[in-house]
Amino acid sequence: MTPAVVAAERAGIPFTLHQYEHDAGAAYGIEAAAKTGVDAARVFKTLVVTQDGALSVAIVPVAAQLDLRALGKRAALADRAAAERATGYVLGGISPLGQRKQLPTLLDESALAFETIFVSAGRRGLEIELAPDDLVRLTDARVAAVASGA
Repeated sequence: MTPAVVAAERAGIPFTLHQYEHDAGAAYGIEAAAKTGVDAARVFKTLVVTQDGALSVAIVPVAAQLDLRALGKRAALADRAAAERATGYVLGGISPLGQRKQLPTLLDESALAFETIFVSAGRRGLEIELAPDDLVRLTDARVAAVASGA
């Protein structure tokens, strides 16, 4: 049981877990879509970014790129160590739920087009499927257009 799953259970929201065998060296998000048999537009990656020196989270479809310009001039991807230290998860398994310290969160607006979406459940090879509205509520996320190339 991961902190992400515990957070979802405590919130009493409906969710489904999807487990698959992670292949070392595979691109995490694309692998999750392929191995769960879900359209990549419904599978979202959790990226830790820095904005003016502060950490935050951006959640975008795995088939898209994060548009750093949408976050501001001084936005950049956080380094691996900082992301792992802040969230309590390892790269490829960073979940927007159950983080060590809940970071300000931004969800790409494309998520709202789906009844459910998939995000990491806190470890490589484990996805949690939930309603985007529940994800917004649990993470206190702001919804905006932050993905490009999807």
